[in-house]
Amino acid sequence: MNKAELIERVAKDTESTKAHTERMLDATLDIIRKTVKKGDEVKLVGFGTFTKQKRKARKGRNPQTGKEIKIPAAWYPKFRPGSEFKTMLK
Repeated sequence: MNKAELIERVAKDTESTKAHTERMLDATLDIIRKTVKKGDEVKLVGFGTFTKQKRKARKGRNPQTGKEIKIPAAWYPKFRPGSEFKTMLK
């Protein structure tokens, strides 16, 4: 399912317009991104938790030359599914 299909399904289920649903989804995703970027968690009980994690610096290899390269430390978004979500998938 892509974003357009999600918007269509949510609009149908909530009896709302696609334009309104798209604005709501965009606002929700934007708030989640900004909150996680700030370093705070977004917990949606039953669904999961979005967090910001630090990846340590490490060594890697250039696949073309085989030469060892240094990969710097970086931040990345992480999602941990909630117990209800995990149980539903079993």
